[in-house]
Amino acid sequence: MDIRPATTVAELLAAGHLFDAPPREEWAARFLAAEGHVLLIAYVDGVPAGFVSGIEMLHPDKGTEMCLYELAVDDPFRRRGIGGALTRALVDLARERGCYDVWVGVEPDNEAALATYRSAGAGDDGRFAMLVWEFGGGTEASQP
Repeated sequence: MDIRPATTVAELLAAGHLFDAPPREEWAARFLAAEGHVLLIAYVDGVPAGFVSGIEMLHPDKGTEMCLYELAVDDPFRRRGIGGALTRALVDLARERGCYDVWVGVEPDNEAALATYRSAGAGDDGRFAMLVWEFGGGTEASQP
């Protein structure tokens, strides 16, 4: 397995089967160009097998932290340690960039995600509620 950052739109689009919906070229370009956005892809025999995305967030009184935004591993490659390796790679990158922590939101019944993150060294910070303002239109609402 080889883990490396996506640096081109072509690399990101080639891993499109790993996303919830097909990535759009314009959004992929914006993501890759945005300061503090990172997407690491795990390759097995040259095939994109999984990815993790992270976004740095800076606050005036806290410094910079990394949000682990999404982790995905293709079905044929699951239960091989790829998710944990991707998570550790993002945590290491966040540490190298000077982030004071990495956090991820996980549904309390998502046992696979919880096990993956815990195996990569994460600890439970307690329960919290996530509240959302929805604007309708699904992914269309995200367009500029």
